Amino acid sequence: MSSRTLRSLSLLGSGIAAGVLVPVLLWADGATRPGYSLWHHGASQLGTGERAWLQTINFVLGGLLLAAFAAGVRRALRSGHGATWGPILLAATAAGLVVAGLVPTDPALGYPPGQSNPGQPHIVTASGVVHQVAGFGLFAGLSAAAYVLAGRLGQTSRRWAVYSRLSGTLIIVFAFAAGIAYRLDTQGIWRPAPAGLLEHLSLLTGFCWLIAVGVYLLRRHAGGRLTSAPSPAAHDTDARR
Repeated sequence: MSSRTLRSLSLLGSGIAAGVLVPVLLWADGATRPGYSLWHHGASQLGTGERAWLQTINFVLGGLLLAAFAAGVRRALRSGHGATWGPILLAATAAGLVVAGLVPTDPALGYPPGQSNPGQPHIVTASGVVHQVAGFGLFAGLSAAAYVLAGRLGQTSRRWAVYSRLSGTLIIVFAFAAGIAYRLDTQGIWRPAPAGLLEHLSLLTGFCWLIAVGVYLLRRHAGGRLTSAPSPAAHDTDARR
């Protein structure tokens, strides 16, 4: 196996590593943080308060691994549908994750304890705005990448197209629902609302998709079967099966 192939496989493996690392550290940290609720509080709030440094490292390292994965996807696909925009959107997701780690969100919904109370109005700082923009780039980029790569992956299996589009839809739906739940909570209409649970579900959907795609491309690229798009005749044959 050539050194170029080994580098490509290593880059693709970075996506699997990011897909495992980020959520595992998030949930393990959240489950053991005093005052933090996986139901109530968003993932970004673990970047504040006690052990904030851990999530800073988690987001930055996860973003760098995801950027490497974007390069690996580009190498694996080379040309054809999704070969350009898929990696670009994954890189945008990686950038959002890194910025979200380096620029913390504002205290909210009673976390961290002593810095935010549920009954107090939420104050948005410049840091909070930057973090929100980065978060939007993360969720939107990951959802869009799933949609774009659905077309390419669907050339070999219709199930991959369905799974990728479903993942892209759920990422945005859960993230949007989390935003609504958060606003209902801050306005005292629904308290405690499941804003944290919904955001974690969005992340879980996205990172499970990353792991699945990483494993799929790793196997296909190792066998030399995904360097170019399959021919229309091959696609028609697969569709008739």
